[in-house]
Amino acid sequence: MKALFNKLYSTQTASSNPSQTSSNLISYYFSLVNSSPNCKHLRHLHARLLRTSLYNNVVLSSKLVLAYSHHNKLIPHSVSVFFHMPQRNIYSWNIIIGEFSRSNSPLKAMDFFLQMWQSSDVRPDDFTLPLVLRACVSSDRVKLAVSFHGLCLKLGFERSLFVASALVFVYVSFGKIYDARFVFDGMPERDSVLWTAMLDGYAKQEEPMLALELFREMAGAGVAPDWVVMLSLLLVCGQLGWLRQGKSVHGWCIRRCLGMELNLGNAIVDMYLKCATLTYAHGVFNMMNQRDVISWSSLILGYGLSGNVSIASELFDDMVAKGVKPNEVTFLGILSACAHGGLAEKASSCFEMMGDYGVKPELKHYASMVDCLARVGLLEQAEDFIKQMPMEPDEAILGAVLAGCRVHNNVEVGERIARKLIRLEPEKAGYYVLLSNTYAAAGKFDEAEKVREFMKAKNLSKAPGLSSIELESWLSSSSTKQ
Repeated sequence: MKALFNKLYSTQTASSNPSQTSSNLISYYFSLVNSSPNCKHLRHLHARLLRTSLYNNVVLSSKLVLAYSHHNKLIPHSVSVFFHMPQRNIYSWNIIIGEFSRSNSPLKAMDFFLQMWQSSDVRPDDFTLPLVLRACVSSDRVKLAVSFHGLCLKLGFERSLFVASALVFVYVSFGKIYDARFVFDGMPERDSVLWTAMLDGYAKQEEPMLALELFREMAGAGVAPDWVVMLSLLLVCGQLGWLRQGKSVHGWCIRRCLGMELNLGNAIVDMYLKCATLTYAHGVFNMMNQRDVISWSSLILGYGLSGNVSIASELFDDMVAKGVKPNEVTFLGILSACAHGGLAEKASSCFEMMGDYGVKPELKHYASMVDCLARVGLLEQAEDFIKQMPMEPDEAILGAVLAGCRVHNNVEVGERIARKLIRLEPEKAGYYVLLSNTYAAAGKFDEAEKVREFMKAKNLSKAPGLSSIELESWLSSSSTKQ
């Protein structure tokens, strides 16, 4: 720190030396601004630049805008410097637009773009438009994003790789995967970023077969995969339940010495969990040098959904003890574990604990809580819990209670819940079957027969179940009628 200040104030002598060129001074101050350790030091630099002609240098003043933003002073310091710049070029505008597009105020990025367009002679380049497109995604402005796509075409940037990658990202983010593919197919040349953006889009939009087809095209085009591509492939393998291919991707990461970085480690753990190999997932988790709430929550949810109550509970307690703040996924995992283990008291305790961590319960948390109560036979309590919910129950919540009524032969609650379910989904045969089975389990065979006759009259039949097995890298499905 002291050395930086000494360098700063020694420039007065250096600048009076006729042999020192202006470019050397600009480079010198650029280095000082870039390495400024805090906002106080940056203000001293700012003041010194104002007392010299160097402030007129657009690169230096633009760098000052960026430096203030990196010290979390985008508003008001960066904005103030920007508006007081003696001159601005596209580099300056791109900095302020880019910083706002990555901030919590993405709409301001579009405001600055409009100011540049309407109040200056500076025109956007193929670095400006991706920044504005990102701001459209952050602010959820799909129509505006489409308008900016039109502007890209009007300005002749339809063949820019930077713009094309940004457009693919935009359309994928808004769920318009076919529009993203249209942009991708329209590019005569493609770099690794564009290929990766499209592959990531297919993976995130749960189109695993299209993702694998694209990956084959990518390999055929001679594009070398990197760790970002591996993230997408791991997601695809998890979606399809392809354990063998997932292991191959894991092995590739090890052979390329990518290490067990946080994002990659989380993706590998998630893949193994979706392939129902919890031992492998836990092993990778233990080898990770760094773990975040996603790492812990994924494993807890995996064990919770598979019914490994003790391990899920152990992990949850260990996570809290290590000071990691649980999120909504963590609580969903522990509530699911309690439901599978019939631990109604612990589930209630965990549900109340959500408020202590500032986590607002969602419908899925209420569903897990109701499922837990229904499984242990506390059906009246589950019904009361539903009445106290701040939102309307969906068919999953009511279905859990009806399933509990069948197991515990509670016809009274079962009839009330069945009526609500049939009003919600009058054409869904599964609920009629559950009600009929509830009557039969309670010995009310006449009532059960009436429900079956009603189903025949309405031509309702339960859809067959499906199971998938992997054969030679492809999935084969077989159906089982129930």
